[in-house]
Amino acid sequence: MTAPHVQRQPSAPAAGWQQKAPSAYVDGHARARAIDQDAADNYVRHTTIGDPLMDAAVKDLASLSRAESARFIDAGMNLKEDILRDAPQSLRDVFAEPEPPWVDHAAFAPGIRAFQSNIVNIFAAFVAGTLIDGFSTLISESFVQTGRIFDDGVRRLRQNNRHQMEIFWPGGLQRYGDGWKLSVRIRFVHGQVRYLLSESPEWDSTALGTPISAAHMGYALACFSARTLMHSETLGSVYSQEERESFCAVWRYAGHLMGVPDALLYADEEDALRWFAVGSACEPPPTESAVLMANALINSAPLVAGIEDPKERANLVDRTIYPVCRFLVGNDLADQLNLPKSRAFGMWTALHMFRLNNVLGRFFERVTGRGGSSLVAAFGASMYDNTGLRFDMPDHAHAEKSSNW
Repeated sequence: MTAPHVQRQPSAPAAGWQQKAPSAYVDGHARARAIDQDAADNYVRHTTIGDPLMDAAVKDLASLSRAESARFIDAGMNLKEDILRDAPQSLRDVFAEPEPPWVDHAAFAPGIRAFQSNIVNIFAAFVAGTLIDGFSTLISESFVQTGRIFDDGVRRLRQNNRHQMEIFWPGGLQRYGDGWKLSVRIRFVHGQVRYLLSESPEWDSTALGTPISAAHMGYALACFSARTLMHSETLGSVYSQEERESFCAVWRYAGHLMGVPDALLYADEEDALRWFAVGSACEPPPTESAVLMANALINSAPLVAGIEDPKERANLVDRTIYPVCRFLVGNDLADQLNLPKSRAFGMWTALHMFRLNNVLGRFFERVTGRGGSSLVAAFGASMYDNTGLRFDMPDHAHAEKSSNW
């Protein structure tokens, strides 16, 4: 079940990469080399690399109208060869990538069952732990500069939930599945945002490297898989070894589809945790953008489930989500992100209430109605509408100036 260990090779020539390394990573790189020298070098090298195949396609699509670009992407997603043949070659190259030989769709079944039977804990772990892990890094700079969370942030979080629902659905990662399409759509969106930010005078590439870099995608994937398992276990979930391996295998293939290069694609859960440790050491301390992102995400969580009453939202955030978040990510990171202090007793009480489902049960009742299943609740907290999958891309670096997508 465990994937063969990847022989990690740089995605770009190694010569001179140290001189091009972003200044924000100098101190962290030295710390991370004490953990794993090769992995630390690999991580920092990839902070200046995006997604060469996708970046070429996005650049070519920029010369087309937004509608024509979406039409060609839709053609690639839905195997409309008569339309796709008129698209730029770079776009056709994206869709011509073969499925990796290590993909075993039958092996995804235990991970799918584990996700669906633990969905409340996994969604909660994702918001209160996994996303906080991820956005404590410099990837938060990309999101703050675009305003993607602050402008219509609830919609974005529901889109994240839907992506998880679809990749952990039987057949979701088959070529025809919505999990496959949404994973590749994320790759397009990241490529487009990377292009827009790189064209913006506001982005400091000398200090920050490439927007939504390959390094950050590899780090995020380690969080989505291994850290989500760890955080959901803290919230009360129990997984067999087969389920753990399968859960990570699902995310591994989804990560490949989202553009994570082989050089940063973990082999198994242990490898994912190693990448998390190395990436965490490489990253500088959380910036003001990370603080804004973490607190915005936490305060958006009740809105995702439809809880709009200000007092009820505040109680849920202050008494449960903040203490649980602090418990999951640890006091050191919580302090750096300016999360409210919680007494040890308060943290344990919040966690105990969560495990008993006294609080989060009511959280999801708001979506499903009393007696609704957690799976139905998860659909309600995800971005489903009557328009189907759309492949419009953002057309401005700032969310408030971009057309809907």
